[in-house]
Amino acid sequence: MDEGDLEKVTLRLPARHIRALDFLVQVDDFPSRSEAIRAAIRDFIYARLELVTDKVKKMEEAEKIMAEMEAMEERYLGK
Repeated sequence: MDEGDLEKVTLRLPARHIRALDFLVQVDDFPSRSEAIRAAIRDFIYARLELVTDKVKKMEEAEKIMAEMEAMEERYLGK
């Protein structure tokens, strides 16, 4: 990742989260706090994008079913 692609963000985290991040860095799971936070945010974004995409697909399917139901009501029930 090129440093020019990165933007600095300041955030506050509970001390227990910082201790957990530091532990992950100490056991060489991540090279730095920043890398650990980037990985966590990346994973969160991918998971949320999948969730939101699924919701949108379900909403589109529900709209389609509702339109079909309304067409059937008009055709068979004269509404």
